[in-house]
Amino acid sequence: MDLSTNKQPNFDNTEVAFRQKTNAELKKAFWLFKMIGNNFLTKVGPAITNFFLNIGLPVQGAIKVTIFQQFCGGETISECDHTIDQLNKGRVGTILDYSVEGEDEESIFDDTCTEIISTILRADGDSKIPITVFKITGIGRFALLEKLDAKQNLSQDEKAEFEKVKLRCELICKTAFDKKVPVMIDAEETWIQNTIDELALEMMQKFNKERIIVYNTYQMYRKDKLADLKADHLIAKAAGFILGVKIVRGAYMEKERKRALENGYPSPIQPDKETTDKDYNAALRYCVDYVEEIAIVAGTHNEDSCRLLTYLLDEKKIIHNHTHVYFSQLLGMSDNLSFNLADADYNVAKYVPYGPIKSVMPYLFRRAQENTSVKGQTGRELGLIERELKRRAL
Repeated sequence: MDLSTNKQPNFDNTEVAFRQKTNAELKKAFWLFKMIGNNFLTKVGPAITNFFLNIGLPVQGAIKVTIFQQFCGGETISECDHTIDQLNKGRVGTILDYSVEGEDEESIFDDTCTEIISTILRADGDSKIPITVFKITGIGRFALLEKLDAKQNLSQDEKAEFEKVKLRCELICKTAFDKKVPVMIDAEETWIQNTIDELALEMMQKFNKERIIVYNTYQMYRKDKLADLKADHLIAKAAGFILGVKIVRGAYMEKERKRALENGYPSPIQPDKETTDKDYNAALRYCVDYVEEIAIVAGTHNEDSCRLLTYLLDEKKIIHNHTHVYFSQLLGMSDNLSFNLADADYNVAKYVPYGPIKSVMPYLFRRAQENTSVKGQTGRELGLIERELKRRAL
């Protein structure tokens, strides 16, 4: 392959990064990140907002045109159409993510399963939506998964309940298989993750024989996940299926460390960011070494990891848009990575969360807190937006 024609992404190119945003949208994003950068607002805001929502004050409209609009596609799949089209103009795909959390009723799990299947049907035949996603806790009770992970005996009712969870999971993955639309299973807390991992491997063994359909998620801030990834690859190779791997750093660090401390067991989380980064990049190297046997979605807002993956692909003479390699970021964040990677012909897809505002608020608060807790994230976003505003002489 002639690599001399390969374009390299320039992550400092703000013109490409914000090409899809109007001047008004760019100014709104600037002031929103300014607000998010205020730690007091980020800490106190969730409690105040929830209070206002619970007593029925009309704050939803204000939320919808600010933080919701920045990080979410809409309240329904059809409301996401504008975002899908805008991302596609920059050659970035959409991952529709129904972001309703914390439910506990069988009827709601059935409804959520139906909605997840709707995202697959919406993606069917539409290259603008190359991948879909779901959480096992969206279709099953957290406490039940916790019992299974702890190897506790289940009652007959609980056994029947888990069979329903497995049936929902299989129905989603079978629909994905039938429609040839890949689906990712998101990672969750360590004390339910073993059950999720077992389900994901079972689904991959059923549906990944011919092509990549099901991905599991590996959180590299966990000490054991690089080894798990390699072990799962051996299982996949022996059983004759493609291993689907979404690699992320992780989303539950504070909760994990707190629970480990309270329950007197060693923290499953890496001792520092450097060790997490080391394992994340080692996972990228391993997956690229076996790119025909492992399909990767590199979920990251880390510029160094994105750059490393581009170098690895060129080093191995792998085409930029290989079907087994995707980059992924969240809507509203790191546009300098997403759009510049897409501009250099890499496969890129953004998570586009959607759902009723009140139900999506926990997701939105996590995004706001993530921007303040990840070192330099808010400052980086603000700096890039500010540079583009100056470039446009606004």
